Amino acid sequence: MDAMRIGNPGYDRSTAPRLAVERSWVFRPVAGEAFNHHPFIVHHDDRYLAMWSNGRQDEDEAGQRVLCAVSRDGRTWDTPRVLAGPSPGRRHPLVLTACGFHAASDRLVAYVGQDEYAALEDGRRPFDGRGRHDRGIRALSSADGVTWCDAGLLGIPGIFNHAPQRLASGRLLAAGFIAFPYSDDPAGLVDWRMSGFADLAGHQDGPVSPSGYAIKERLGIASGLCEGAWLQADDGEIRMFLRSNTERLWACASRDDGASWSIPSPTAFTDNVSKFHLGRLPDGRHYYVGCPDPEPRWRRNPLVLSLSQDGLRFDRHAIIADEPGEQRFAGMHKVGDYGYPHSQVHDGALHIVVSRCKESIEHLRIPLAQIARL
Repeated sequence: MDAMRIGNPGYDRSTAPRLAVERSWVFRPVAGEAFNHHPFIVHHDDRYLAMWSNGRQDEDEAGQRVLCAVSRDGRTWDTPRVLAGPSPGRRHPLVLTACGFHAASDRLVAYVGQDEYAALEDGRRPFDGRGRHDRGIRALSSADGVTWCDAGLLGIPGIFNHAPQRLASGRLLAAGFIAFPYSDDPAGLVDWRMSGFADLAGHQDGPVSPSGYAIKERLGIASGLCEGAWLQADDGEIRMFLRSNTERLWACASRDDGASWSIPSPTAFTDNVSKFHLGRLPDGRHYYVGCPDPEPRWRRNPLVLSLSQDGLRFDRHAIIADEPGEQRFAGMHKVGDYGYPHSQVHDGALHIVVSRCKESIEHLRIPLAQIARL
């Protein structure tokens, strides 16, 4: 794959049409629960469920937990429940991170990353591994999305950036940061194997993993490379797009069902140093939801939908939302008007959840009939 063939030609914020979007708040911040980020959405058993990371004030501080809210119609959301972590007012030493859902036949699996962090002068870095608590990804299982049971740790040294999705072969592939785990278990609970663009044996995969930095430095690639999302082309090639610090997405590819990957290289797809999501519409087109305007850096505005026939050239664009965010509480790393979108196509619409200033969680609904006209 020639990564430079991947791009978003023709995108111009000033001329892109605006979509008519139905919007609702999943959660609004309150004191003591002022950090809300990493949202995911799924439809299961006649309900929409949204999960996200929830903390007192700062991103990835000890005590961060995972909340889950339910909606029958995607418009009105119930008061969220604690999916993983302590009840309000109680403390715990772990940092828990929402990692998304996987719907497996009549069961729903939720993934939660767990780690210990030590506060340093330059931010937060992973604990040195000698802590008392298990690290990695924990799976929770439910029949109805209300009552959950602990399905245990997956044995993966890291967290999912996006939850597992099914390849054409039926294999499950998850996007990590530089690791892309896969499993042939339909339930997504066992037999996970590590893959990525380097030898990841014994390495921790995560947003601030020292071993991940070392791998990227050894390969001579951008130190900011992280937070992948993938699509599969009609010929079977899997293309993993990656966030970077270069104002462009990077990409690598696999032609053996995710078992091995090429070395990443830069694309022509612009980016605002932000996580994004990829998917496919019923009409066969691939889509991107993210923030492609490189400047102002870290603003993450506007939120844009871009479409592609071949998974390379994303040349149809529309503005989803561009209202500025309003931060209500101070906190570490609270940047970005539209953060970390995740999406799902269901019931004739594209559903997106996104964090606003890392404080609120918003749900956006776009009818597919409107997207079809792009």
